Amino acid sequence: MKIGILGAGQLGRMLALAGYPLDQRFVFLDPTPDPCAAPLGEHLQADYLDEAALAAFCAGCDVATFEFENVPARTADVVAAQRPLYPPPQALATAQDRLNEKKLFDDLGIPVPRYLPVATRQALDMAVRITGLPAVLKTRRMGYDGKGQAVLRQPEDLDAAWAQLGSQPLILEAFVPFQREISCLAVRGRDGGLAFYPVVENRHRDGILRLSTPVLDDPMQAQAEDYARRVIEKLDYVGVMAFEFFVADGQLFANEIAPRVHNSGHWSIEGAVCSQFENHLRAVAGLPLGSTAARGYSAMVNFIGSAPDTAALAAIAGVHVHLYGKSAKAKRKVGHATLTASDAAELQTRIAQVTALADAAEI
Repeated sequence: MKIGILGAGQLGRMLALAGYPLDQRFVFLDPTPDPCAAPLGEHLQADYLDEAALAAFCAGCDVATFEFENVPARTADVVAAQRPLYPPPQALATAQDRLNEKKLFDDLGIPVPRYLPVATRQALDMAVRITGLPAVLKTRRMGYDGKGQAVLRQPEDLDAAWAQLGSQPLILEAFVPFQREISCLAVRGRDGGLAFYPVVENRHRDGILRLSTPVLDDPMQAQAEDYARRVIEKLDYVGVMAFEFFVADGQLFANEIAPRVHNSGHWSIEGAVCSQFENHLRAVAGLPLGSTAARGYSAMVNFIGSAPDTAALAAIAGVHVHLYGKSAKAKRKVGHATLTASDAAELQTRIAQVTALADAAEI
């Protein structure tokens, strides 16, 4: 089967690596001249709205998917009219706008931080009076890895935040005094079959994910699965979806969904029976889903800006290195390591070792 992927970054690269053992082949549409997934398939270099390129892309694949949620909605509609596209365009359009996303959560009875749309500087003042401070001002579109948002802690922060973000539609969210940030990764097949990976606890710094650790028997697992199921069924979703939550006083508050394979699921490459990447491809291709069970204790450490020395990483038992073929650049995800261990104490030791190397290499 030939699978078309809109986007050719590291997620597309890892999808292709997972698909080759299934005898799947890939074509990527991506406007950049040398994306990191290009060596793993045919690369059509063109704008996402290039009609001729979209026609060639569709002619060259049996089924299509996307590797990031900022693909234009128009592109998804054009592709879906010619080839099966999973997840569906409706899921992409919902995840692209934080206000639409929050309204969906509200409609489905999923708790969210208090939020208000903000279109003017005066509206920001009014919104802050309702949500209180601290609060987080975010762009409704295109924000990721800490970009497109500003934390408001005192009234004096409003002018600077508006100067930074105020030229586009915004949303203000009340700050949640959370104890943990977790994600729930779910996968749904074309036949409606649904499976969930263990809840993952995430640690961020400077708005960028640094460490993800699956938590076996997490007390939030059932609640997270329930909320994810509501969204997936409402959107008639096919493929892997990540649902990010704040945990505060034993309750989940929805943060956002990602309609794709997700950074917090990279541990599953070596840490689960069937990785998120293989399961996404199984779902898209109409194959039976694989087991989402953890193989044991595992974690994922991101490499930001620059990767540690490969030999130093390889010298640590249970460490599996994944480099993306990207040049070094501040705040860029250039690779990650998946860590496996026989018990929790051993895992923590390896996390400390790899984290120290990653922090030292970061630029």
